[in-house]
Amino acid sequence: MAEILKDAKKKGAHGADQALAEQVRSIINDIAERGEAAVRELSAQFDGWKPERFRLSAEQIEETVASVDPGTVDDIRFAQTQIRNFAQAQLDSMLETEIETLPGVTLGHKHIPVQNVGAYVPGGRYPMVASAHMSVLTAKVAGVPRVAACTPPINGAVPAETVTAMHLAGADEIYLLGGIQAVASLALGTEFVDPVDVLVGPGNAFVAEAKRQLYGRVGIDLPAGPTETLLLTDHTVDAEMCATDLLGQAEHGPTSPAVMLTTSRQLGLDTMTEVERQLQTLPTADIASVAWDDYGRVIVCNSHQEMLDLANELAFEHVQVMTDDDDFFLANMVNYGALFLGPMTNVSYGDKVIGTNHTLPTQGAARYTGGLWVGKFIKTVTYQRVTDPASSALIGEYCSRLCAIENFAGHQAQADIRVERYSGQPA
Repeated sequence: MAEILKDAKKKGAHGADQALAEQVRSIINDIAERGEAAVRELSAQFDGWKPERFRLSAEQIEETVASVDPGTVDDIRFAQTQIRNFAQAQLDSMLETEIETLPGVTLGHKHIPVQNVGAYVPGGRYPMVASAHMSVLTAKVAGVPRVAACTPPINGAVPAETVTAMHLAGADEIYLLGGIQAVASLALGTEFVDPVDVLVGPGNAFVAEAKRQLYGRVGIDLPAGPTETLLLTDHTVDAEMCATDLLGQAEHGPTSPAVMLTTSRQLGLDTMTEVERQLQTLPTADIASVAWDDYGRVIVCNSHQEMLDLANELAFEHVQVMTDDDDFFLANMVNYGALFLGPMTNVSYGDKVIGTNHTLPTQGAARYTGGLWVGKFIKTVTYQRVTDPASSALIGEYCSRLCAIENFAGHQAQADIRVERYSGQPA
């Protein structure tokens, strides 16, 4: 029986509250009705941003990239190389296929990239430069012809590093625009931007709710909630590292769960002490301390199997495994966004640079979906061809009888005419 050393004071909320949802719905409807005029009012209200044009010109982009420290540009290029390489490897694993199932009956599938993608890259306190790699770059590797990317201004200025990352990732259009007004503009289209087919990228609760409401008019990557991190640990790791990994994700926001499962009671106690020590000096402690206090948990399990069972039940976004048998969890974990195996890696590597995508399922969505990858930007579509009359007639006979069971007379007629036309004809 697991022992809870520290439990969460609050339970994670699923979905937006009614007031937030109504506010988002009202804004989306306003943009749908009034277009750019509504977007301009919202941009001025929320970001103090009233530019002549939201879209950055080629000259503005060139000047912005030139203003960034060359060392930073090199760092961005390094990260994008890792992400591009892994995305390309994933794409290469997606094979088209064509088989003959009966004489003259050919079935196949093709992979077709989505034609228009909108990528939202958050700003604010944490301008998430890496999100440009994860969304824009991955879409371009998938073969998407047009990627329109939005990021908000920061204190009335162009976020140079973010724009540089968007440009280097291959964005075809870059807009300085944030929040609901950005994602709604991308999804619906306005006077200054054509609509997209798929909308991707993380954001705050308003952006997440806007994407949820826009789903159906456009595709989205996945439902998004507060960042989650889960540590699976035993005696082989120390409290300092565990506390660092917990707080490293708790700083995302005051509702970000940081949970540790361990087979070592002493490690659990030491980690709790170490968390409090690190919070004394952590620059983001104002956020991380609230998340840890309200949503942090430390649970002692009797075995690796008990940790596994609980981890699969939690279905967290990030799962950091630091045990004497990490491969046990790799082989048996079924519900997670991404695994980080061993103390030499960590969630921050995945968030920023190592090559895997950081847009991952939260709030239990890992039970039914993985994270963003090249496949999210690709439609796998099927085709069929019949060139043998006998096979067409044979399939038609089966189809006719099956349509009759379902009372689909028109469907049955489609089959019957082919049975009549092609029965007895030579191949």
